[in-house]
Amino acid sequence: MASVASPLARGVPPIRAGKGHSFLLRRLHSLIGIIPIGAFLLEHFISNAFATNGPWAYRDQVKFLTGLPFVPVLETVGIYIPLLYHALYGFYIWFRGESNVSDYPWAGNFMYAAQRWTGAIAFAYIVWHTYTMRFTGTHLLTHPDAAFNKVQMELQHWWTGMFYLIGIIAASWHFSYGIFLFCAKWGITVSDRSRKWSGRVCTALALTLIVVGWVTMAAFFRPQWRNTPA
Repeated sequence: MASVASPLARGVPPIRAGKGHSFLLRRLHSLIGIIPIGAFLLEHFISNAFATNGPWAYRDQVKFLTGLPFVPVLETVGIYIPLLYHALYGFYIWFRGESNVSDYPWAGNFMYAAQRWTGAIAFAYIVWHTYTMRFTGTHLLTHPDAAFNKVQMELQHWWTGMFYLIGIIAASWHFSYGIFLFCAKWGITVSDRSRKWSGRVCTALALTLIVVGWVTMAAFFRPQWRNTPA
């Protein structure tokens, strides 16, 4: 009697042991996307949101952050190195992978592609934003009072504003859907029902971050705060 092949399970496959270095590298890549990169992203959204309370509130928040001890070390170890690894290994996974229309529906393949494109866009935006804010013009570690005006001046160019908007959308989506994938791959959400609710929560998080980012951006365009001394 001919054996019948069992159908492949659909959905997000868990990360399993027994795959050599790939298992550890993928686990590290997944974990770093949540901690510390995801934690930093949330902190960045919250800190920037102080701009909605005016230049003075934003100045005080920047002063607090730049006044932390060992800021260059914290940034290098807690942000730059993890971000570089997460991005480079993410590109490696992207170039080695492919969509699969036979095992996953159209939506699954769309999410697969969207996660990788938003990651690439977010990475480009973060590199550019970090360079312009930290390594060009006024040095914010020594002049935090100039932070609000520096961002305000950067947003004067239409293409810069568009890049900010696109970067906010890409980073919000990539992080939020990354949480969904993290929960599925690490066995936190194992049932269809739990994954469905996880997807809803992560979608709500993405939309919330996008709205917060856009509202924060709008604060820099308020007429009463234009060219306001900190």
